[in-house]
Amino acid sequence: MLHSADRILTSHAGSLPRTPELLEANEARVPGGAGAEEFDRLLRDAVVDVVRRQREAGIDVVNDGEYGHAMTHSVDYGAWWTYSFDRTGGLEIVDDNDIHVPKRSTPGNVVLTSFLDRRDLAAFHDAYTDPSSGIHLADPDLPPPVFPAATGPISYTGRDAVSSDVANLTAALRETGAAEGFVAALSPGSAARIGNHHYASEEEFLYAWADVLREEYTAILDAGLVLQIDDPSIAESWDQINPEPAVEDYRRFVQVRVEALNHALRGLPQERIRFHLCWGSWHGPHTTDLEFKHLVDLLLSIDAGAYSFEGANARHEHEWKVWEDHTLPEGKLILPGVVSHATNVVEHPELVADRIERYAKLVGRENVIASTDCGLGGRVHPQIAWAKLETLARGAELASRRLWA
Repeated sequence: MLHSADRILTSHAGSLPRTPELLEANEARVPGGAGAEEFDRLLRDAVVDVVRRQREAGIDVVNDGEYGHAMTHSVDYGAWWTYSFDRTGGLEIVDDNDIHVPKRSTPGNVVLTSFLDRRDLAAFHDAYTDPSSGIHLADPDLPPPVFPAATGPISYTGRDAVSSDVANLTAALRETGAAEGFVAALSPGSAARIGNHHYASEEEFLYAWADVLREEYTAILDAGLVLQIDDPSIAESWDQINPEPAVEDYRRFVQVRVEALNHALRGLPQERIRFHLCWGSWHGPHTTDLEFKHLVDLLLSIDAGAYSFEGANARHEHEWKVWEDHTLPEGKLILPGVVSHATNVVEHPELVADRIERYAKLVGRENVIASTDCGLGGRVHPQIAWAKLETLARGAELASRRLWA
């Protein structure tokens, strides 16, 4: 991966706004849908365009906008996850899938409850169910979305899809002259949040996902690209456990997921792997988020060369201070979020520069790549998303002048 050798480099967390044409054409990705060839052509052109636009905005380490991950609506918080359903065998829609049934944990036995049983939603139910509140999330009083469950041994069936992802991004890098590109892929811990009707234990299910997803990881790395692991399960799952668990119980719950991920990454080049941690990208209060200080050592135990995390939103900006007490291992990078997906306010470049400098002074300027908290596509209006990337680049320029003065 590139390092900030003589200036602060810029990147982002993954998802970028899709064009209306691409959103409409994504319908062709539904099994049996028409227009697959037209979609493939449109997708290739769209990836070139989005990479070019990232470069014009001042982004150094670019990606395909996650355009290969199907999204059919302009607001979609789940495309980073649901894309995996079409790339995995052994999954089916079943009548008795209990993923939406509320569950309760006990001391020493942490289990995920349903998404709509989250503690944040319960605490702010009136706000979440008020269309005028500004919280963009499915109405919890409506029928929940339908997800598949594992009904047999799972297997990777996404070779053609990931080949398309890497081919489209590689062509776009070549055409635009971008120096480095990354492709995002799901973590085992996040993948295993669907229903399990086949495996004998949660751990067995996690490791089955690790073996499946390793094929996608390897395909991305073999193409010469950077692999980004998307894993909200490390931090976000805390809010999906009822009642609130003891921190040490939760850390044990997370540790199993870290070990499964490291199993999937075994022997792969850490220097071309980056890991993304977030607390969930929906626009809500997030008062039940777990503090970063309880997770940072687990984050650093993941076999990656760079770590991306939220650092700009109002709930987590203060947590840059964890780097006063934790040493970044030699050769590793951080990609702190210095602009946020959680507000329509476009950050001032001076504020972005201040945020960058805090991290640079603690871990070394060469070890910081300025990034976004989370993906911008599907979270904020496209015009605002691109303005945020531009202010990110301008803030990095300001910080660079000061740090290399």
